[in-house]
Amino acid sequence: MPIVPLSDAIRELVHDGDTVALEGFTHLIPHAAGHEIIRQGRRDLTLIRMTPDVVYDQMIGMGCARKLVFSWGGNPGVGSLHRLRDAVENGWPGPLELEEHSHAGMAAAWSAGASNLPFGVLRGYEGGDLPARTRVARITCPFTGEELAAVPSHRPDVGIVHSQRADRHGNVQLWGILGVQKECLLASARSIVTVEEIIDELTPVAGAIVLPAWVVGAVCVVPRGAHPSYAHGYYDRDNDFYLAWDAISRDRDAFRAWMDEHVLAAVPA
Repeated sequence: MPIVPLSDAIRELVHDGDTVALEGFTHLIPHAAGHEIIRQGRRDLTLIRMTPDVVYDQMIGMGCARKLVFSWGGNPGVGSLHRLRDAVENGWPGPLELEEHSHAGMAAAWSAGASNLPFGVLRGYEGGDLPARTRVARITCPFTGEELAAVPSHRPDVGIVHSQRADRHGNVQLWGILGVQKECLLASARSIVTVEEIIDELTPVAGAIVLPAWVVGAVCVVPRGAHPSYAHGYYDRDNDFYLAWDAISRDRDAFRAWMDEHVLAAVPA
């Protein structure tokens, strides 16, 4: 498990046409990794994320994505993701294929992928027309006869998460509100973890999980790599940025100007 600069990890592990997942729930969202993918001009990506928020809005608006697999798309607490809407409604900067699932369906797909299974099973997708518009099937339990929903497992080419810290052996520790970071790395063929810091030895933290070095392809030290989301114990969520993004992202020219200044012109991590 190498400790490498983020720019090197993205260059080596993320390729045009890959299926890529940048996961993290509410906090520890790997924004810096998304920005580096944008800077390196990756194209035709299939993006997976349970709640595609600002980081995917930026990647979609910069032409990185051809497909989005998701369960809820919005600017948290604010409203629409305007670059996502523009791509879907107007094909700008290019057309975007959507595969929408319920939140529970996405969680089941991640669990199945992490377990090396072809699909996940759940009680869900009832009472609406979503099953007719996405990749879900009805199956019958061979033991009880109950009809259930099956969703194809998530098996990305690359899984990327952010965490608080790693040790020098490559074991990664994260805590706070956890999402599917563990399942994302286990399900992915290649993986990148950005961290706030490297320490000599991990110490116990209440509620923390440890991602062992054998599931981590590369560790990259990127302080504030989750901003504008937060890293519990390190910095708070930048709520002002999320509010400001609504106005920035509504206009194509304002969006491109912001991305040029704050992402494309930034020094790679």
